[in-house]
Amino acid sequence: MIRTRPAPGKAQPDPVQWLPAERLGQLTIDAQMRPWMIGKGLLTQRLKAACGGRFGLRLVDQWSGLLSGAYQSALRSTDNAGLFRDVEISNAGSVWVFEQTVMPDSTLVAHPWLAEMGDCALGETLIDLSGVVRSSYEYAWLPAEDAVTARALRGAQVKPAGLWARRSRVSLRQAPLLIQELFFPAMGRV
Repeated sequence: MIRTRPAPGKAQPDPVQWLPAERLGQLTIDAQMRPWMIGKGLLTQRLKAACGGRFGLRLVDQWSGLLSGAYQSALRSTDNAGLFRDVEISNAGSVWVFEQTVMPDSTLVAHPWLAEMGDCALGETLIDLSGVVRSSYEYAWLPAEDAVTARALRGAQVKPAGLWARRSRVSLRQAPLLIQELFFPAMGRV
């Protein structure tokens, strides 16, 4: 089900500095988490292999909303609105990754099936399609008060000061998507 959220007040500039992969070595990231953030291959497939029968993927929320200037810039889109899709990936019920996908309205017009994915993994769906190009990853520490971090942590019993994240822009036959993955401190720990 898709809901429309009321428009927030004035959009604030993106205070988060996203860094290219080349700068990741300069950052202090937990040694347990680093391989998950930079590893090769689809994250969902790597998580399934690590979790076995304890793997879980759940659609948390999906809604239509306005795209901030930061989202428009990251997407290279002039669309003012789009669809937001929040998914949790867990191991034995413990959330390891929170993923938010942002799809501008023009992308949904070209590919309406994206709004009907439910609990399907986006990356695994896209890998089998032609005309899909993914940008290099960018990395950032997202503080707890950042909007996407607050969404990720809303059900957490223990809330850290922030979460490490990576993002990439995906072009699906010229239509952009932005995929942001936030890594919880429990990542990789059983």
